[in-house]
Amino acid sequence: MSLKPRILGILSAILLLAALGAMAQTANSIFVARAQKAFELAQKNQLSATNFTVAASELARASFTLADLATNETQRAEVARCGITICRQWLARESNSAPGHYYLAMNLGKLAQAEAPSIAAYRLVHEMENDFLVAAKLDVRFDYAGPARTLGELYFQAPGWPFSVGSKSKAREWLERAVALAPEYPGNQLNLAEAQLKWRQPAEFETTMKNLDARWAAAQTNYTGAAREADWLEWNARRAALKADYQKLYGGKP
Repeated sequence: MSLKPRILGILSAILLLAALGAMAQTANSIFVARAQKAFELAQKNQLSATNFTVAASELARASFTLADLATNETQRAEVARCGITICRQWLARESNSAPGHYYLAMNLGKLAQAEAPSIAAYRLVHEMENDFLVAAKLDVRFDYAGPARTLGELYFQAPGWPFSVGSKSKAREWLERAVALAPEYPGNQLNLAEAQLKWRQPAEFETTMKNLDARWAAAQTNYTGAAREADWLEWNARRAALKADYQKLYGGKP
């Protein structure tokens, strides 16, 4: 491949990333407002709900979403603690609830993020790992293989022993399992591709990206609505970044 097409390809990817970044800044305030409204409604519904499980699930999910979008760590911690509290109440009633353990771990992760770096955050990461493992044992397919997906990301992103739970072998195992269980979900393929690129596995990366691209149009049809707008903004940005990074490292398109 000549140098000029390669440079043009990289420039195109950079321009796309810049455009997506501008869109993200504009959209983030909208997503935060939506998440705040959903969180407040879930809190209100939980107080008067006749079906505790449904109400707890809605509040736990809304807590995580708002904590994830929080603009400061104080708010992130406060909202995450709300999610943790409702999940513990939920699991006190239904100890074998995969969603209960899953959302508990998700909110523990947001609290750990807010409190890092600290001994408390370190302990929360271990607790989060345990609840994700329980959720995977109870129903690994929940939320498009969510327990497998999040375990893979935890092992991929966290520092390794003795500082935390990070592990390349465990990350690969769970990321690949998530893709095998729910290949149609863009987040699963993107997570695996990001790990493969970081691990300098171009052949494996190319295969994952081809699988992702083959399913992209169908995913755009299947995952729609206001609740998915933030996901697509993130997925598009990550996909573009992966292709740009691959071009920088290896040239050409994956």
